[in-house]
Amino acid sequence: MANRKRNIQVKFYVTAEEKELMEQKMAQLKTKRIGAYLRKMAIDGYIIYGDTRDIKEMNKLLSAIGRNINQIAKRVNAGGPSYQADMEEIRERLDQIWQLQRRILLSQR
Repeated sequence: MANRKRNIQVKFYVTAEEKELMEQKMAQLKTKRIGAYLRKMAIDGYIIYGDTRDIKEMNKLLSAIGRNINQIAKRVNAGGPSYQADMEEIRERLDQIWQLQRRILLSQR
């Protein structure tokens, strides 16, 4: 064992479902040695990270517009007036959403 090239053992636990998934992926690569497969994936594999801050901001704005529309609809259905200020606020938020959508789409190119 002293002459081994790889003399450090890494050990971890998986569920039966995770092991089955690993075996399925190994079969796609036509490899039978799990150690070789896991070593290759750990060293050469990659992680995809997507920055979703803009999307979260857009969802927040959409929720705010939804709340405003619900409040206006409730007031109008109860026989109350609709206010121009409410409509202007919704238009402003929609403009913010359009700007965020453009920024998100441009960042995906």
